[in-house]
Amino acid sequence: MATNVKTRAGSFDLSTVFEDAAAQFRGLNANEPGQWPPLPRLGVFLLAAIAVVVLGWFLLLSETTDRLEAERNREPGLRQEYRSKLAQAVNLPELRKQKLQVEEYVTQLEKQLPGKAEMDALLSDINQAGIGRGLQFELFRPGQVAVRDYYAELPIAIRVSGRYHDIGAFAADVANLSRIVTLHNLAITGGKENLLSMEATARTYRYLDPAEVAAQQKSKPAAGAKK
Repeated sequence: MATNVKTRAGSFDLSTVFEDAAAQFRGLNANEPGQWPPLPRLGVFLLAAIAVVVLGWFLLLSETTDRLEAERNREPGLRQEYRSKLAQAVNLPELRKQKLQVEEYVTQLEKQLPGKAEMDALLSDINQAGIGRGLQFELFRPGQVAVRDYYAELPIAIRVSGRYHDIGAFAADVANLSRIVTLHNLAITGGKENLLSMEATARTYRYLDPAEVAAQQKSKPAAGAKK
């Protein structure tokens, strides 16, 4: 009998608590939340806090997901770059050796290009090559110098007459000069007394001195600005 009383008393008290809590949520004025009872204010605060946490979590998770996807997209390129650099590292001694060989080859080519002061001597060598083969120069006219990035090109219009074999030997002598000389636009026609006449453009090259290189480099930005 005593047990039943205690149970009823406990049930009555619990019902009262729920009734009091529910009563605090009745008749709330949405325009004056500051005057709400403690329980509704606490509930609204908890809901707002949960909403902020959930929203912040999704925003952070979205940003992290985008960043993760971007890094995944970079992975194939990084793998390829790694393989390329690994291959270079493995072959580094051989690459250094090839670099030295290329530098030596470039140095040899530069030695075949006359300087500005040596051009007159080279023109004389071309002329002497023809005279040495018994050819008659009918035209020997240097043209306008064309300046490139690191070298200058000089075209020379020539016309010589002589025997077939002598003209061929002259072309070979020009090709074997210590300096680079090339023959272009060759035209051979018949002449008088069983002689042939050859017209051609001989092109020789020289390297630019430091002052000319500096002037060439300065002219590039100016040319780009005009465009």
